[in-house]
Amino acid sequence: PDKIMIAVQNYVMSELGDKFVKPPPFDLAACYVDSAITNPLVFVLSAGSDPMAGLLKFVSDQKATLNTISLGQGQGPKAAKLIENAMKDGSWVILQNCHLATSWMPKLDRMLEQQDPKQIHQEYRLWLTSYPSSKFPVAILQNSVKLTNEPPKGLRANLNGSFHCCRAIIPTMIKNG
Repeated sequence: PDKIMIAVQNYVMSELGDKFVKPPPFDLAACYVDSAITNPLVFVLSAGSDPMAGLLKFVSDQKATLNTISLGQGQGPKAAKLIENAMKDGSWVILQNCHLATSWMPKLDRMLEQQDPKQIHQEYRLWLTSYPSSKFPVAILQNSVKLTNEPPKGLRANLNGSFHCCRAIIPTMIKNG
């Protein structure tokens, strides 16, 4: 049984090609194009995968202003204030660890439901990160662009991921001293 998946993947690669087995590269720019000011972008997290480095590089490339907060006990009101300000000035907000703020998530759902697109700056974006949770509001999921970034499998994929991550971050680190 442990060899069946590998055998099926090898068969598909030989008959149809690699593109049917290997996941496509993670493309934040394409996801951003699919988003809108009223639709958040939700990272569904998986063990061993952290999208923040790629997201921070993308923010830098877009020359966007970023506000980030890690949700948890008592962070909901601060997050709401960040969102309100960002809607006015066109900055981006990242709410990390939404799965830790299950009691506040219904308030976020109401905020997003009541927003008036005419009152929101066109550059504003809301990014959320969460591990899978049964308490995550369904309406937010239905009205969002959902992303997941599986951890790399195998040495080659790990090295490629590290190379691309470092290649993106090192110039910023050098510039900032």
